[in-house]
Amino acid sequence: MNAGTGFSLSGASVAILGAGQGMGEASARRFADAGARVILMDIDAERAALVAQSITSGGGIAVALAVDALDDVSLSTALERARAEAGGTLDHLVTIVGMAAWSRLTDMTGEMWDAEQARNLRYFFVAARTFALMEPATHPRSIVAIASVDGIRSAPYHAAYGAAKAGLLNLVKSMCVEWAPMGIRVNAIAPGAIVSPRIPLGDEASERAMFSRIPAGGRGSPEDIANAALFLASPLASYITGQTLAVDGGLTAVGPLDYSSVLAGLSQSGRTLGDEES
Repeated sequence: MNAGTGFSLSGASVAILGAGQGMGEASARRFADAGARVILMDIDAERAALVAQSITSGGGIAVALAVDALDDVSLSTALERARAEAGGTLDHLVTIVGMAAWSRLTDMTGEMWDAEQARNLRYFFVAARTFALMEPATHPRSIVAIASVDGIRSAPYHAAYGAAKAGLLNLVKSMCVEWAPMGIRVNAIAPGAIVSPRIPLGDEASERAMFSRIPAGGRGSPEDIANAALFLASPLASYITGQTLAVDGGLTAVGPLDYSSVLAGLSQSGRTLGDEES
């Protein structure tokens, strides 16, 4: 890694929440490649440990911690452990947690709504607040929240998820203003249609038809999100805070995809779709 590019994070530490697979795993590997000490946090400790072992075998520095992101005590305790694993100073936090429950609004209950807010918004507040209170303002730090384009435009049939992600994007702006005096930059990434082990969308023909409207042509990769996260945490983004970077292949320029066929399939199978969930 050439430090002159601004992407070197040699000597820095990062905690990645939801790092066991998909976008989280790709981000852990990308930050490790940039020289950072990576603490992988995931509800599946074995899954995270395998990724950490792979990073270490390749010459990186990584350790895995088990965490239930929806439990305040587990989350706060794990972040404190992450700071200890990082040598007492945690420089960056990346959060990749969430899942969408697909439902018509007329079928949604109050309990379903509350669950969506907890697993897509509330955990981020708890994690970011814990991180913000860890260190005095002696050096720059950053938070990168992985949100969704569903927080920017309409989210038909998964509206509670979209509302939670929109709340996250607004919270990022408030954190930016309140925590700037603490030396903390806070930004968000809004992924579009990204290949994920947690998002099975049917046969190849159905997937091709759904994503044909994306200007860049089809779904993006977890590495696309990892690259954006590294940029926002790096010195190249030192004057960027309170922003949302859509990594969506132009999807937000086009508008919502046609999810009617997906909803029909989900109604028959009872499956749910979502981002990586820690």
